[in-house]
Amino acid sequence: MPHDPRLTRRAVVGGLGLGAVSLATGVALPLQSAAAKTLAVGFIYVGPRDDYGYNQAHAEAAAILKKTPGMKIIEQEKVPETDAVQKVMETMIQLDGAPLLFPTSFGYFDPYMLRMATKYPKIEFRHCGGLWTDKNPKNAGSYFGYIGMCQYLNGIAAGHASKSKKLGFIAAKPIPQVLENINSFALGARTVDPSIATTVIFTGDWSMPVKEAEAANSLADQGIDVITCHVDGPKVIMETAERRGIFCCGYHANQSKLAPKGYLTGAEWNWITVYKMFVSEMQAGKPLPNFVRGGLKENFVKMSPYGPGLSAAGRKNVDTVKAEILKGGFSVFKGPMKDNKGNVVIPAGKAFPETAVELESMNYLVEGVNGAIA
Repeated sequence: MPHDPRLTRRAVVGGLGLGAVSLATGVALPLQSAAAKTLAVGFIYVGPRDDYGYNQAHAEAAAILKKTPGMKIIEQEKVPETDAVQKVMETMIQLDGAPLLFPTSFGYFDPYMLRMATKYPKIEFRHCGGLWTDKNPKNAGSYFGYIGMCQYLNGIAAGHASKSKKLGFIAAKPIPQVLENINSFALGARTVDPSIATTVIFTGDWSMPVKEAEAANSLADQGIDVITCHVDGPKVIMETAERRGIFCCGYHANQSKLAPKGYLTGAEWNWITVYKMFVSEMQAGKPLPNFVRGGLKENFVKMSPYGPGLSAAGRKNVDTVKAEILKGGFSVFKGPMKDNKGNVVIPAGKAFPETAVELESMNYLVEGVNGAIA
């Protein structure tokens, strides 16, 4: 398909929804043929690529793919969870000829990615964190990592480092993946000392640096001496913890440079494992899986190196539990278990492995967590 100089990225993005450029489903797309040497892959991030967090974890994997022969990587950062992401996907399809797109943020999935998957049945869309079902388009899908196990290990490290027995968790929104991380962290800490309590503060959105700093300071003011988080960019939280002289556990990527004294360890994504798999299947002309999950054993997630604040006993405990997790069959969520309101959420004799789909609809905070979902 000859390049039309009038069909620029600016024109497409600016014209979408305004009638300036027609992008009907039937338009011939500049997709690679099976014999093409270059595979174009699009990555879309809700925040900056260098946020020391969620977006950086994906961008680091994309950077590795860029070095792979036969790859063309297209990236767009700071795309809000609105119809703006549809416009970005459209430009990647129309202008870059990308047959494989990774819209990475939670809010991109429904309705935006699903709409685009319906409109472009020959394009493959894979979303990070969305719970794809067989009722959704077959050219769509989701992938995610069982990082809750890493947060459980973070909790063990925090439990060993804490002197006040008060931990803090700064979170964006009370969605299932976030609640699982909060609960996993709290449960890990309580294996060290059942009296340990974790206080959670929800900021309301994925990237709220001012509120995140306020939350970190508030937790420190309450005597909390170890904090972790589930926000897009943990940078401010880690720096605030270091400035206040308390410990921290990282999330998404390695933030040890931000808190050289207080960083204990961290729960990290290892997305290159996932992306290499999808790209290899695409290049081989094989159908892509719709529902992909993996944990420590599958190398989808990993732990940050230990910091100087974690004792030898703490390191040994984390290493021992990590080895058990790697064997498989390890359950963090097992009965009898109550929520922080006293209700039984998992009955005695029931255990959910990390692969349990039920965990992806979690709607409670466990006993030992101070905070409320609503």
